[in-house]
Amino acid sequence: MKVERSITEEIEFRLEQIRKWNPEVNAIVSMRQENEILDAAHYKEKLPIEEQGVLNGEIIAIKDLANAKGFRTTQGSPIFANEIATHDDIIVARMRQAGAIIIGKTNTPELGLGSNTFNPVFGITKNPYNLSKSAGGSSGGAAVALACDMVKYADGSDMMGSLRNPAAWNNVYGMRPTWGLVPSEPSDDLYLHKLSTSGPMAKNPQDLAILLKVMAGKDERQPNGVPFFDIDVPLKDRSLKNKKIISFMGWDLPLEEGIRDLTEKSLKKFEELGAYVEVIDLPMDMEKIWEAWITLRSWSVSNVLSKEFDDPKKRKVMKKSLIWEIKRGLSLKSDEIVRASKTRSEWFSEMAYLLGQYDAAVLPSTQVQPFNIEKEYPKFISNYPMDTYHRWMQVVVPVSLIGLPAINLPAGFCKNKLPFGIQLIGKQFSDNNLLNIAESWHRATSFPEKYPPIFVN
Repeated sequence: MKVERSITEEIEFRLEQIRKWNPEVNAIVSMRQENEILDAAHYKEKLPIEEQGVLNGEIIAIKDLANAKGFRTTQGSPIFANEIATHDDIIVARMRQAGAIIIGKTNTPELGLGSNTFNPVFGITKNPYNLSKSAGGSSGGAAVALACDMVKYADGSDMMGSLRNPAAWNNVYGMRPTWGLVPSEPSDDLYLHKLSTSGPMAKNPQDLAILLKVMAGKDERQPNGVPFFDIDVPLKDRSLKNKKIISFMGWDLPLEEGIRDLTEKSLKKFEELGAYVEVIDLPMDMEKIWEAWITLRSWSVSNVLSKEFDDPKKRKVMKKSLIWEIKRGLSLKSDEIVRASKTRSEWFSEMAYLLGQYDAAVLPSTQVQPFNIEKEYPKFISNYPMDTYHRWMQVVVPVSLIGLPAINLPAGFCKNKLPFGIQLIGKQFSDNNLLNIAESWHRATSFPEKYPPIFVN
């Protein structure tokens, strides 16, 4: 029988995990003093029931790309290393309103670019399953904090797999919700479609759903977004019998040895749970999707950071991959951007039709196993050269390009004993359905509970 802990007891447990793990893995940065956190816990314990939100007394560290009032928002960049947030971003304000105690930030790559969490401000975040390996990114600090039980809930953001990749490599769940379900921050441009979205991370789908419900909901200051979309809480253990799941493994993507076998094993597990699994011919060439993606991504990044790029002092401290991305974006012509947008629209239409006939699709969450932390990124996959710093994450692009919902499901371990995950992909606004499939998967597998990290060098 599980013994319920008080808020203070629960936080003391989390703080002990932070003391044990954080000096080794470097997941949480800019952390509050422990006495301040415990004072906040005592206050939360005394609140009347009617004033307690669903996250009452839960400690959360916010990804260091988002603003949390009173904390530094460094974005992992020397350019912003001393920026103190004067306000909460929307998702942070909503978590506070739900009762969460903000204790610090989680580490991220410089300006969130690259699926390997290191930066010149706070250094490297290490994989707790092997401290010599990458934790993924850009929500690497968040995924590691979850894996090590430093926190129960974590926020992340996902432009190019940044919720899914680190979740896969740290044996936790990370969800990219339907674009618009979780609002972005109001900016000077409210209309051009953003590529990224914030989303929840947790060690089980129930907690994923709870945090998503807190984060979701239209912001009236913005023209886009979903007016109302309820999240199933609690999730139910539903049968997967008659669920139709398709494999997207027909794409000829370079995969490190073992990735394909683990994905096929996961598809067989769905069949064991009663689902119908089918391999299909893909309706669009992956290279066409990729070209549209890198065009829109470079264009977006260059627009966001053009002011900093134009400042020689700030440009001097930017990493090479960021400078390459900005220069590429600035060199694009209008017809290239329009052509990429048309491909994006075509791909959305194809996927809307295809996924309208099935409950979900499956792809691996990454194309490689966690690599050595000394590497910035893999330059080859099985002797196949990578022509950009992010080509090795091409597998997440079919979802990211068109804003579909996807959840990383922990799905076992590679031969090197490092975690592996698959993307469970759904049609627009199928978030509830994906969460319930994830819940059935979790009850049948329970990888995060069965296989916690241990110190390995």
